[in-house]
Amino acid sequence: MIKKLSLIVVTFTLFTSCVSKKIYTDLEDKYANLKKENRSLTDEVESLSNDKTQLSNDLDKLQSAYDEAVAKRDKLQSDYAAAKSNLETLKASYKALEENSSASIAANSKKNRELLAQLEAKEQALATESERLNTLKKELESRSKRVAELENVIAAKDANMRALKDAISKALTNFEGKGLTVEQRDGKVYVSMENKLLFQSGSWSVGTEGRKAVQQLGSVLAENPEISVLIEGHTDNVPYKGNAQLSGNWDLSAKRATAIVNILRENSAISPENLTAAGRGEFAPIATNSTAEGKAKNRRIEVVLTPKLDEISRLLNDI
Repeated sequence: MIKKLSLIVVTFTLFTSCVSKKIYTDLEDKYANLKKENRSLTDEVESLSNDKTQLSNDLDKLQSAYDEAVAKRDKLQSDYAAAKSNLETLKASYKALEENSSASIAANSKKNRELLAQLEAKEQALATESERLNTLKKELESRSKRVAELENVIAAKDANMRALKDAISKALTNFEGKGLTVEQRDGKVYVSMENKLLFQSGSWSVGTEGRKAVQQLGSVLAENPEISVLIEGHTDNVPYKGNAQLSGNWDLSAKRATAIVNILRENSAISPENLTAAGRGEFAPIATNSTAEGKAKNRRIEVVLTPKLDEISRLLNDI
């Protein structure tokens, strides 16, 4: 899909004077569809996070039920021991009274039968509760094992993302202090490059220094094929009044994001399926637009690196 969009953008740029309004509208529709797909992927990640939270809550409830069953079993065992002790006492009393009175013996026998019936009922209740406790214990162990597997997978992915961040930071050391930052948060790695490193004002053509930075970033991404790469273009809030081909800041940010994608695609080891370009215009600032310094920070390209969640989804479905 991204490859097709790139071809359309190139064709649009080369032959813009000959393109009809219908083709331009079609391109806008395809761009909107790609944006919806990006939003859908974001929602899917949030849904998986909510599923993990729900699973933890279910596990807590199961642990509470297990603890309650243990307490109930212990009480039944205590009652059983008390009843058994009482029976022994009655047996001793029966033996003592056996020589003195047949009436007392009969009364004692009735009490013994009643006590035996109670004892049998408690034994049955204890057996039933023990069986339920074993079932709860097995279910708890199974859930705990799957939760542990899920936590291990998440921890492994976090470790991989830390290693990826370190590798990118090392590869882009020469660009420190030139408007480039690398950070890890929320399980993702964010590479932010200010436009002063990449583009001239109003242009979406990447300069020599910026191309070198993107290519070095691509060399690291080529060694991590299990990473999804989202390239976001951002602008400040100053209305775009440059090339008449562009409708405004949003269009400019999309073209700049696509320009970065095209450079990454020059590396044949990077799968185009892992690349997504998106324009955010001025609607996701990271600083105030009331100062020149803030505007410079807002004019940027953000490369968002996300681990693929197929394995986590499988574990959630198994639980």
